Amino acid sequence: MKAIDSLLKILVQQGGTELRLASDRQPQMFKGDIELPLTIPALSADRIRALLDDLWTSHEAALREQGNLSLAYSSVELGSFALHLVQHNESMLEVRFRRDGSGARDELARHERCEEVHVGPTVSNVDRALTLPGAFLDMLARAAAQGASDIHLSPQRAPIVRINGSLQVFEGAPGFDVAALLGEPERLDPVRGGSVDRAFDVPAVGRLRVNIYASEEGLCAAIRILRKEAPALADLHLPPQIERLIDLPHGLVVACGPTGCGKSSTLAALVQHALRARPQVLITLEDPIEYVIRPVHAAGLVRQREVGTHIRDFAGGLRDALREDPDILLVGEMRDPETISLALTAAETGHLVFATLHSRTAPSAVERIIDTYAPERQRQIRVQLADALRAVISQRLVPTADGTARVPAVELLRVTHGVANLIREGRTAQIVNALQGGANEGMVVLERSLADLVRAGRIRRETALAVANDSATLSEYL
Repeated sequence: MKAIDSLLKILVQQGGTELRLASDRQPQMFKGDIELPLTIPALSADRIRALLDDLWTSHEAALREQGNLSLAYSSVELGSFALHLVQHNESMLEVRFRRDGSGARDELARHERCEEVHVGPTVSNVDRALTLPGAFLDMLARAAAQGASDIHLSPQRAPIVRINGSLQVFEGAPGFDVAALLGEPERLDPVRGGSVDRAFDVPAVGRLRVNIYASEEGLCAAIRILRKEAPALADLHLPPQIERLIDLPHGLVVACGPTGCGKSSTLAALVQHALRARPQVLITLEDPIEYVIRPVHAAGLVRQREVGTHIRDFAGGLRDALREDPDILLVGEMRDPETISLALTAAETGHLVFATLHSRTAPSAVERIIDTYAPERQRQIRVQLADALRAVISQRLVPTADGTARVPAVELLRVTHGVANLIREGRTAQIVNALQGGANEGMVVLERSLADLVRAGRIRRETALAVANDSATLSEYL
């Protein structure tokens, strides 16, 4: 979907007939002569050009020459639009989209699918189109402008935002009815502990990953604000040893760490970097889709599939993916024995598999995978894991010394022949020793990463000590 379609979708959902964009002004939406509510911050000329993307670039020369153009624009999901472009100068643009015909809303309703709905053990999908309330969009824009990574909503208190890892009350924000994000609240059964995972693209904000859940206060929501495009690997300031993982011909690479430590961002940046290096087929399995990952080369392909929308679960998606000629697989989370087994099988059969896992350290990630299985199967899994695992990335996001941002501290375990033997023989406690002595083989110890950040003045010593797995080792490095 083109970037401009996120705005046109709102137009279709509201039954509007015209969308107007002008530089340094708030977008406007009309139904005939009546202006409809649309609470989106003013857009700069550059932002409008970015929204139009190839619509702008392919007609830029003619527009410069003539000053205005009338075109036809068609979207498979949204229908046809008459488009009128006016350029007064480099900083003053006007754009108008007028709906052509009345079939767009019906087309949207047929194509738009909700994200996964969890009610106990069941999963269901339902057609719907949902318009986000203006007050919610205002709050998102303000929170994003302040650098918030997460927003927590509940019916009995003001929103709470997380900025640079710290929680604070979002002053001046009104209470918000979380049910408006759900669309169909009867599908969430508080008695059975239901929850709903959703994802939205919001113009001028980015992509939202939303979990709506029942609590003693009523319906609550946890919202993660993401960049729409996958970040560049260089922008994440990771150790250079991480970049070398894209050169692996096959095998399993696991990213672990606590919730909110940047695992998904690291893996998205890695696979995007791999696609930049050479044409490949990437298939992602996510819940929900977080970053938009694009092929760089004409011969490259990206297929992003979402649990509850395109596939029923991770295991089913992985089983299908093995028949779809992938070079790289990105698995949003290894949650259960079947998904882990299929990921190992994919890694053993010539695919490069990236996956996330909830575990604190690289050595404990190995134990976490093995402990997922019944005791009688663990010996077999150790052998399979020793053969398939290539690397484990464990990371933390640590507040900077000035408190204005967070930087990653990373532990990287490379599975050498020695480490593979330790896994195979069940001596995982000794992996720590191999990690500490493996600098020449591309390994990185978390305490070494923290010490480097302290010496560079990027984080405080006391912050590093609070994050370290072994404060004595960190003190030695310092």
